[in-house]
Amino acid sequence: MSPLITVVTGVPRSGTSLLMQVLAAAGLPALTDADRPPDEGNPLGYLEYTPVKNLPRDASWLPAARGHVVKIIHALVPSLPPTETYRVLVLQRAWPEVVTSQRALLVRLGRPAPTLPDTELAALYENQFQGLLRWLESRANATYLVVPHHALVHTPHIVLPRLAAFIPDPGLDWGRARTAVTPSLHRNRLS
Repeated sequence: MSPLITVVTGVPRSGTSLLMQVLAAAGLPALTDADRPPDEGNPLGYLEYTPVKNLPRDASWLPAARGHVVKIIHALVPSLPPTETYRVLVLQRAWPEVVTSQRALLVRLGRPAPTLPDTELAALYENQFQGLLRWLESRANATYLVVPHHALVHTPHIVLPRLAAFIPDPGLDWGRARTAVTPSLHRNRLS
């Protein structure tokens, strides 16, 4: 088993669940639980692991993630301890799509939407995204790859070889990974 921990991250609604599904279909073991089942907002599942939410206070579960892929929201990635080695895939989606998708999800869940105008919310996400990249660049124990959401959905034949080069595991089946990409689920898109 690889000592590396593969992390999938991004701002909310950036396509992290899709990338988790792709990697799991390729054969990379996913560290997940069934606490958040599929729903209308993500009909193929979220592939989350509940202990991740407590990462800033409790990282005792991290050794179980070695050799696996785990989804961690962007704001928690800087809580990853320096005692492990990480390979981080950062999803990047067009900010208007992120904002629209996030608002739609909150409405479906009956939660209040952010009070910030869309442009300010998009700027906030962009600032957080850039901060995450700066943090990753400063880590000796982490490598990262930015994965464009639109390209993953609409041109997986271009993105999957990049993922294969970043995760050079001969046991992974990238042809099978392509079957996890469902372009019809790309909703809330610009065009």
